[in-house]
Amino acid sequence: MAFQDWMKEANLIGGAWVGADGGATIDVTNPADGSVIGTIPKGGTAETDRAIAAATEAFPGFRDMSLMERCNLLWKLHDALMDNQKDLAELLTVEMGKPMAESMGEIAIGAQYVRWFAEEARRAKGEIVPAGVNGRRILVTKHAIGVVGMITPWNFPSSMLARKVAPALAVGCTVVAKPATATPYSGLAWGALCEEVGYPKGVMNVVTGSAREISKAMMESAAVRKITFTGSTEVGKELIRGSADTVKKVSMELGGNAPFVVFDDADLEKAVEGAMVSKFRNAGQTCVCANRIYVQSGIHDAFVARLKEKTEALKVGDGREDGVEQGPMIDMDAVEKVEEFVADAKEKGGEIVTGGGRHGNGGTFFEPTIMTGATQAMKFATEEIFGPLAPVFKFETEEEAIAMANDTVYGLACYAYTSDLARAFRLNEGLAYGMIGINSGLITTVEAPFGGVKESGLGKEGGSQGLEDYLETKYVCIDGI
Repeated sequence: MAFQDWMKEANLIGGAWVGADGGATIDVTNPADGSVIGTIPKGGTAETDRAIAAATEAFPGFRDMSLMERCNLLWKLHDALMDNQKDLAELLTVEMGKPMAESMGEIAIGAQYVRWFAEEARRAKGEIVPAGVNGRRILVTKHAIGVVGMITPWNFPSSMLARKVAPALAVGCTVVAKPATATPYSGLAWGALCEEVGYPKGVMNVVTGSAREISKAMMESAAVRKITFTGSTEVGKELIRGSADTVKKVSMELGGNAPFVVFDDADLEKAVEGAMVSKFRNAGQTCVCANRIYVQSGIHDAFVARLKEKTEALKVGDGREDGVEQGPMIDMDAVEKVEEFVADAKEKGGEIVTGGGRHGNGGTFFEPTIMTGATQAMKFATEEIFGPLAPVFKFETEEEAIAMANDTVYGLACYAYTSDLARAFRLNEGLAYGMIGINSGLITTVEAPFGGVKESGLGKEGGSQGLEDYLETKYVCIDGI
């Protein structure tokens, strides 16, 4: 097969591949060269309502399917992902722009999420609680929540859906998924994969088109019992408000503003390597990437010099070319936003160490950029960059670093490099983040709960906690025993 074989240009609703009711379509472009690679249906309220109806009809049968049947389907889904890893990765690169090596990794971790939840579903146990009254038994049981609406972003269009779909299918929920308009094909491919491995019709539905109409239909439907969303905090707040009228369960993985703190006692090479992985992966377009790099004064100059060497060695280009380490940004709006951050920082005294502007490749390519002299007064100190710009702040004391790191409404991921074990424990206590990487710049793994605190979201994805978000807990009191 080739990647085009997975490029579905239709919605999956109730087991049928269909277009939008009125025939309207949306062009999908390759950010590396701006070319149109295909079209998708411009669906809206009516199409979403039918998808919800199909998921609602399919739910009782799928919920009541034996646990091992559901687990076996997930195993088949895992194998299908890995058997087609290269084609699915190329499709991802063509629509999103990231290097093939990163896309291959994204498909692989998506498969790992499927495998993890196939195993974890067998441990979704209830309990028998001691009763305070003789002759009674108290049972606590777990049950699939029902139809789940899923809204996913463009930056990780496959793996972000994987860690929602896998636990939902594992416990017996049915799905209506809305992938991002900029990168829809990786989401539609999940529909094709589920169809190929034998999921019943209506269990997996994928609708593309108007984000506002599709999400509104999900919000207003009493049949949709949970909404899971990955994206901006601004949109997440709207979805939380919209879910209130039908009191849906929500899980939200929202914006980040990750600090990356390097202490004088850090291993310099490891700290620089960690910063490179955290900052420039996916061209800095990740919610957990290093947004603010805080470096203690004693190691600051050496760190910046080594980071400059590594950054200038990055190969920028089309993600399908051999050796490319940074692809294009998703669109021109993203480029202009990074330019605004650079201009703001320069105006306030920041200095460009390397990069600083659009790349010679043209289009939406942007130079990997380092700036020094960063301060808390600059925009990127409080706003998410989402691009290949690494601002370096200098600090003196641990207390100062923690205070600056926490000076944001976000609390998703943070990183710190130190050889002091006691400091590592203090950082765990002091840093207000849902995920903390000590001496590691890449911490996402299927075995651990992924999620933030403060305005970075609600709920967890991954780990045993990721399964709980798709379950409801019931209590049964049996008397007269």
